[in-house]
Amino acid sequence: MRVAIVGAGPAGLYSAIQLRLAFADAEIEIVERNPEDVTWGFGVVFSDTALDFLAGDDPDTHALILPQMQRWRDLTIDLHGQRITIDGIGFAAIGRLRLIQLLTRRARSLALEPRFGVALESIEKYADFDLVIGADGLNSLLRSSGEFGTSQRQMDNHFIWYGTRKPFATLTQTFRDSAYGRFNAHHYRYAADMSTFIVETDASTWQAAGFADLEESRTRAICEEIFADVLEGAPLVCNHSCWRTFPLLRNERWFDGNRVLLGDALHTAHFSIGSGTRLAMEDAIALVKALRENKQDIAAGLSAYQASRQPIVDKLVAAAGRSARWYEEFARHMDLPAWEFADAYIRRGGRIDDERLRALSPRFMAGLESYRAGS
Repeated sequence: MRVAIVGAGPAGLYSAIQLRLAFADAEIEIVERNPEDVTWGFGVVFSDTALDFLAGDDPDTHALILPQMQRWRDLTIDLHGQRITIDGIGFAAIGRLRLIQLLTRRARSLALEPRFGVALESIEKYADFDLVIGADGLNSLLRSSGEFGTSQRQMDNHFIWYGTRKPFATLTQTFRDSAYGRFNAHHYRYAADMSTFIVETDASTWQAAGFADLEESRTRAICEEIFADVLEGAPLVCNHSCWRTFPLLRNERWFDGNRVLLGDALHTAHFSIGSGTRLAMEDAIALVKALRENKQDIAAGLSAYQASRQPIVDKLVAAAGRSARWYEEFARHMDLPAWEFADAYIRRGGRIDDERLRALSPRFMAGLESYRAGS
């Protein structure tokens, strides 16, 4: 079996690893447009058990990544300086570049050699391959080469992805008023000395602040000013940091002939639920499992991949959509008292009631019930 993988981010690299483990004699070519050791962004976050799916089928990769992750057990909501801890909502994080480096190391240990710095102009060079996997992200070249029933729309809020050298104890959601309007920061450490710091605001505030016309240095300075009490003098760090709106991408068909999509080339899930990288790696597992169970029959394997995986992805993407809608109205939610705001935040996905929250976060629930009794 000859396989070409377009993209050597987590989705592409883990596809290659899974293919090698399942089909030792497969010929696998991996191409990536970025040079080696270059990527955009900072840390990526997972739920605290998100890598458990690796432990059974691929303990070597699990053992390679897990020690490199920062972990914590609580989530913090900071509304106008009033901090509320939601216990039991654990997370783990790792630098995006570090994760790619570890997966590259794992691939090479399996005699796979990604070709970095290769900018494809066409997929046609792989016309004689048995399978072509599009793991090339939102602006997928492979997706543009086929008929996948693609739909995409942009959300209204604007966000910008920074880093900072201030490590935070937990994943924290900080909400602040400013002279420009209302802002949110999603921040968490992903290394002992480094954190992700995503700044978000609604469209009207973004426009009123004039961000569209500001130089990068001035934009960064404004964000540092708004969150000065949180950063405590630590500067924000750029890495292709620019204002964006989040894209909601879907595809009716996950494959076209022998071309198949996974990860952000196939679907996006809002960053507020921290599942994008996990979804991409689980897509790779599902794809290879379907090919293995169908004895390398490409047509049958790709059909089985979509049939088995899509219901799971649809459920997670729907939860991400509900979370995203809450964030689109976060400025309005900020008028709530802090305890009610935190309660609305943790229930934004629509899947947590009092009983479940009491089991997950007993200390938070005790505080909430005390607030309710006194209000």
